[in-house]
Amino acid sequence: MKRLFLAFTLLALAIGMAGGITSCNNRQPDALRDQAQESAKEQDETPGCEDIAGLYALLVSPRNPAPGKSFRILAVGDGAIRSARLQLVGGEINQVIPTVKEGTGPPCWVWAEATVPVEGLFEVSIELKGRQLARYEIEVSSQPEPIQPGTVVWKTKQGWDGEMELFFSAWIAALFHNAAEGISWTALHEVTQSPRNNFLHNHLGLLEDEAAARPTVVMEPDCADNPYFLRAYFAWKMGLPFGYHEADRGWLGKAPQTGRWITTETTATNQNPVLTFNAFLRRVMNGVHSGSARTALSNERSDYYPVPLMRASLRPGVVFADPYGHTFVLVRWIAQTRDQPGTLLAVDAQPDGTVAVKRFWKGNFLFNTHEVVGEPGFKAFRPIVVDEGALHLLTSGEIDSLSGISSFSLQQKSLPADVFYRTMERIISPKPMDPEMVLLDLIRALHEQLLARVQSVANGEKYLQSHLDTVIPMPGREAGVFLAGGAWEDFSTPNRDLRLLIAMDAVLGFPEQVRQFPEDFRVGKMANIERVVTGLRQTISRKTADLSITYQRSDSSDWTLTLATILARREAFEMAYNPNDCVEIRWGAPEGSDEYSTARRKAPASQRSTMLKVRGWFQKRLHPPT
Repeated sequence: MKRLFLAFTLLALAIGMAGGITSCNNRQPDALRDQAQESAKEQDETPGCEDIAGLYALLVSPRNPAPGKSFRILAVGDGAIRSARLQLVGGEINQVIPTVKEGTGPPCWVWAEATVPVEGLFEVSIELKGRQLARYEIEVSSQPEPIQPGTVVWKTKQGWDGEMELFFSAWIAALFHNAAEGISWTALHEVTQSPRNNFLHNHLGLLEDEAAARPTVVMEPDCADNPYFLRAYFAWKMGLPFGYHEADRGWLGKAPQTGRWITTETTATNQNPVLTFNAFLRRVMNGVHSGSARTALSNERSDYYPVPLMRASLRPGVVFADPYGHTFVLVRWIAQTRDQPGTLLAVDAQPDGTVAVKRFWKGNFLFNTHEVVGEPGFKAFRPIVVDEGALHLLTSGEIDSLSGISSFSLQQKSLPADVFYRTMERIISPKPMDPEMVLLDLIRALHEQLLARVQSVANGEKYLQSHLDTVIPMPGREAGVFLAGGAWEDFSTPNRDLRLLIAMDAVLGFPEQVRQFPEDFRVGKMANIERVVTGLRQTISRKTADLSITYQRSDSSDWTLTLATILARREAFEMAYNPNDCVEIRWGAPEGSDEYSTARRKAPASQRSTMLKVRGWFQKRLHPPT
């Protein structure tokens, strides 16, 4: 059996070697903390690593490496780890392991790969300036350890701790390491089937991530399922506990309440581990929904807990729950440069299973604490540990006592939206930026949203053109317009268009933001502010006239709209989300115009009446309480 060695300082490692095996759950004595902090002095300027300074760990995949087959090594820690050396020793082998890729944190991580030609016991270690920071012993064998069928979904080997939370964040970061804004996949399992990006690809030795294998892992989540699927997948591979709460949807003035807790201790219904996992995911899909992530921030029986708004806590794997039912999973930080703002990337999923990379900004991440159901914000999964043989959900106080885990915070409770956004902007780009650079970045983000909407609207048009004389049913109540299922959920765009309107506001309102908060930007003396604001308005006019989108009208002819035109007709987008309207109406074509001349279809009068009732919420840039 392979044994995991985690060490936090050279002295702690020496103690472990003298007294036997160092448990991954052991904590360093208080007297050693100063020594552990020495490594923090060697880290680079990676923001957010101060809370994991001196904490290093190693992981190898697959769990049973075979002779002559490549295996992967993941090292996590603070910034110093990127200057460290990974060493492989055993038998006649003593070599430095080459790095394949690395990422900034927190946590910082390094992915390396190695091959051992013969069976035996080998050790991988992290070494820095003659010190061994962590080590991991692996058994290379042509006889893999069998997975025994059990009576539970999967066997729990250990509970979540700081090291496993760091590995989870690093795994997410590596999974989307090369993903750029706008890239998408048809399903989540399309992402995990990539051995170049999924550190845990076929980790269990079951060919579980091979597209051609039968059975193979299947993951087609919507936005609420997506965080749970990622967490469950990692937990399954690592033998960690996983669970979710059944919850109601709450109502205005009452956050969603949690009920029964369903965990991996659930009785398994299939003896094949892959089929059992897939069946459990289907149960998760049926058990969680948009309210699951909007439980009260102080709810100790929730699946998530709120984290503070700081780089150290906003790690890959942290979830953003917006007040209107959408969720994102953070995946990647891109550092600010002198000429480019910083970027925080996340993934979301749609009802058709599509997973896409989005950036953090007002046009994607909606935040509001007024007249909403539940409490939104950035949240992490509440760790599950094993306590006297039983699974135990950590309380907020217990979370704060564990090293390596993002701390609990009520900072986001009742936080005004403008404070939230300004706080996040300073975290993502901590140094003052050239305002024109920031504005151009905002315009590019708006353009990306419009390009994505082109495809979304086209999907609805294609559906109705292949279902002639069909009218997609529209919910009669206001909130249902945003939350209904079926074809309405698949092809209407009220949530997307609400975000689009907010994105338009962000671009048009940026010059005034610079006037109000000049200290956030490189604008020179206060006397220059008016000149800067005037220049920014001119940039908006010029750049939005240059950028455009093209959509197909009802007769399949192309029609091009500049961003300037779209901004001028933004009021039309308050009533442009109904797929029963033809595509020209959905892009705001004025009646009687050449653009409108090909229009062939209008939504029923009863649906237009409901849309007029809902329009006030779009005008206020709010979502009806659900």
